[in-house]
Amino acid sequence: MEPIVIGIAGGTGSGKTTLTRELRDHFGADEVSVIDHDSYYKRHDDLTYEDRCKLNYDHPNSFDTPLLIEHLKALKAGQTVEVPVYDYTVHNRSDKTVRVAPAPVIILEGILIFADPELCEQMDMKVFVDTDADVRILRRILRDVKERGRTLDSVVDQYLTTVKPMHEQFVEPSKRKADLIVPEGGRNRVALDMLIQWVAAHLA
Repeated sequence: MEPIVIGIAGGTGSGKTTLTRELRDHFGADEVSVIDHDSYYKRHDDLTYEDRCKLNYDHPNSFDTPLLIEHLKALKAGQTVEVPVYDYTVHNRSDKTVRVAPAPVIILEGILIFADPELCEQMDMKVFVDTDADVRILRRILRDVKERGRTLDSVVDQYLTTVKPMHEQFVEPSKRKADLIVPEGGRNRVALDMLIQWVAAHLA
């Protein structure tokens, strides 16, 4: 059976991870492998920490998408890949990797995965999680401050200078490429049940 690739996109804090986790928990880790686009931020060893802080991490060019495409093709061919580990506290890729094994279902999650046509070609199902902007920014603030060691001021400044403009320029327009638009992510049980049935039909 050839693996299927499900792309789950949407703005920051939209609920992509919740939806991804619901699908993985339902079918189990043996059936579902997950790759996060954020793992493929480009390495910037040539820049100081201060200069890395100034980069626009919400533009498609900030990702090593060719490496991601290479890894997706390898997974679909039944090969294990070494996914990079990104360290948000220093704004750079670490020297560690995480081994991801092939599975019947591969979920690719990220805000900008629909912005690259070649990456879209690797997906069998494209899902866009659509959530109000005020809810998304509150979720992002909580996540970045609690989990990524960011200050409130830095999160707000980044949101206003890059996250919001890039969302309007790249993320929101990419919604038109989606096969399924899911309001409120993993909390939308009707949409989740539809996805579960679609995946189950493939696995059967």
